[in-house]
Amino acid sequence: MPTRFRWMRLRPQEIALIAITAVWGSTFLLVHWAMEHSGPWFFVGIRFLVAGLISVAIFHRALRGIRWRDVGAGVAIGVMIYLGYGLQTVGLQTIDSSTSAFITAMYVPLVPLAQWAVFRKRPPAMAFVGAGLAFIGLMLIAGPAAFTLTLGAGEIATLISTLPIAAEIILISVFAGRIDLGRITIIQLLTAGALGILTMPIAGETVPEFSWIWVGCAVGLGAASCLIQLTMNWAQKSVSPTRATIIYAGEPVWAGIVGRIAGERLPLLALIGGALVVLGILASELKLVRRRAPE
Repeated sequence: MPTRFRWMRLRPQEIALIAITAVWGSTFLLVHWAMEHSGPWFFVGIRFLVAGLISVAIFHRALRGIRWRDVGAGVAIGVMIYLGYGLQTVGLQTIDSSTSAFITAMYVPLVPLAQWAVFRKRPPAMAFVGAGLAFIGLMLIAGPAAFTLTLGAGEIATLISTLPIAAEIILISVFAGRIDLGRITIIQLLTAGALGILTMPIAGETVPEFSWIWVGCAVGLGAASCLIQLTMNWAQKSVSPTRATIIYAGEPVWAGIVGRIAGERLPLLALIGGALVVLGILASELKLVRRRAPE
């Protein structure tokens, strides 16, 4: 029974995820600027409250028939967004971006395993191959310094953030086909924003002085976050968590492209890593097809 490869054509949902991954990767520069003028939890709170208000303006009619299952699903995803983005932002205060990218990349191989555990359904073999290639690529993008980790507060916070990031992707797939798109988008964004603000006094953080830089970044990233979460909620109705994760692994590649446009120059090792991430995405699109031998 010979085995051959067959390419899967990209569906509109997968193309949409690739597009929002590009948007996602381009936000790192804005976050870097904002952290020079704001604390992490305040900025995360404002960012997602802005995103929530934008989603309310778009989907306010959907709130009329809201149900408790919508609230529960939205809050669950919102908590994961809050923890993932919040802890990652906290970590970036004390560690450089390459180390952060390496640690955060742990969610790439984590999602297929989590999907296996949650859904009791083994992902296709090529999904693991794609996740592995993407993970290796992310390590190369991070650079040699990422392999000499010392577990300080920043590293620990970033390492913990990979768990809610993986959980967010799984939860979106669990709830995507069962609840209203507009309602869950509103609830999860407002939940993440409110929790960010409520964390400020616990973390000893105060409201920063007014600056057009953090205001502009918060509004811009709020709009981007609304677009990203809305697209994820829609696309993952039909795209598996593992396949979505492979696509999301292209985020540092897009971040590198934006950084190069802004004047940064990536080393050769990082370029090779970017190529491996793209190869991982392509590998995940392959299906092993077994053909019966003629009788």
